[in-house]
Amino acid sequence: MATTDTISELQRRHSGLSERYCLDTTPLLQRQESQESNARSYPRRIPLELKRAQGVYVEDSRGQVYIDCLAGAGTLALGHNHPVTVDAIQQTLASGIPLHTLDLSTAVKDAFVQELFEILPGDLARNARVQFCGPSGADAVEAAIKLSRTATRQQNVLAFHGAYHGMTLGTLSLSGNLGPKKSLGGLMAGVQFLPYPHTYRCPFGLSGEASIDANLHYIRHLLADPESGLTQPAAMILETVQGEGGVIPAPDRWLQGLRQITRDHGVPLVLDEIQCGIGRTGDMFAFERSGITPDVLTLSKAIGGGLPLSVVVYRGELDQWEPGAHAGTFRGNQLAMAAGAATLRFIREQEVIRHVQQVGAKLQRTLGGLQSEFAWIGDVRGRGLMLGMEIIDPANSDTLGQPLADGNRARRLQRACLERGLIVELGGRHGATVRFLPALIISEAEIEHVGQILFQAAQSLQA
Repeated sequence: MATTDTISELQRRHSGLSERYCLDTTPLLQRQESQESNARSYPRRIPLELKRAQGVYVEDSRGQVYIDCLAGAGTLALGHNHPVTVDAIQQTLASGIPLHTLDLSTAVKDAFVQELFEILPGDLARNARVQFCGPSGADAVEAAIKLSRTATRQQNVLAFHGAYHGMTLGTLSLSGNLGPKKSLGGLMAGVQFLPYPHTYRCPFGLSGEASIDANLHYIRHLLADPESGLTQPAAMILETVQGEGGVIPAPDRWLQGLRQITRDHGVPLVLDEIQCGIGRTGDMFAFERSGITPDVLTLSKAIGGGLPLSVVVYRGELDQWEPGAHAGTFRGNQLAMAAGAATLRFIREQEVIRHVQQVGAKLQRTLGGLQSEFAWIGDVRGRGLMLGMEIIDPANSDTLGQPLADGNRARRLQRACLERGLIVELGGRHGATVRFLPALIISEAEIEHVGQILFQAAQSLQA
């Protein structure tokens, strides 16, 4: 993987193992707290004033350097300011091309589309259509549901416990977390939630293959039962690997079963790979390892090379909406398309996915080693460079006999990591899963350093 003088400098200055970082507030952070909305989230747990970044490193206004294992919630596939994306942006700016084109055609847009189709599995690419959406992944999900309802003339949508699809009213309606929507009215009607397979906390109280069998049986029965109360669905939507829900990968056999069930009942299968797609899990798309092909695929985050961009890719047979049925002022973001095409090309040509498999396996082994050392690390899960550790209270169980999730200890661990120069995120039930989404170009040496910081941070909680 490519390095630069800036990366080398930041590497040398990263001193998380030798000193505690200062996390006191600054005037800028004070203004942020007084002027930005109460809905702000990341600054509450990661109170940093950022000044510079390169690769997997960010530097704050005090000159403190951190390893970034959040990477824009998975957006920065090639890390911060990668030369490939920076060059693509600079060349586009220098070309004089209009930066705002709605959905009018340009050579930049066509190059992005061709790169996108190049990485799609052949079965999907052969007859695919692409719709450019507004700049957020939520808009891609909204578009996917509108498309499915238009094509099927049905209304109901099947979604899953633990899902996260965005923060608009429609996508919140499809998401599992009750917090953001508990005080809202006017959520989208017709959403039926189903259990998502969870090896560590199976909703059926089963394990292994029996858990998958029970889950698929339940869904088959729901769709076949004339007394289920569910009319014909317009779509089934799920994340191939749940991210905000706690880094929970869908078993391959379960995905294969869902594909068969949805095909049998004529229900479009929508896969949300906004976070888990584009090499993140060690495959270009997380669904590929199961051998299935979705009807609809939503993409954002990494496809824009760090800039806002989202698309829906779908089977041509579903392309039944009228002109203008879905639009968005910023769906013609030329800089994002240029950066995105360069990112996709780099990932495809430079064997980045093989690298993700190698360093992801190393990080998973590292987290597994920590689990064997600390009883309060209950589970390590995920794929590639989308991994999580669920933090538990090993001395107490819930009413189902499962160890209690310990969000308080997870927050303390996150803080201890930050004090030592490591940025990680939390998610999952009760915010108890420590999440790792580093840039795909992170090196084995940097993974080792992450492990050392994690161990020191975990040890500090034992005192």
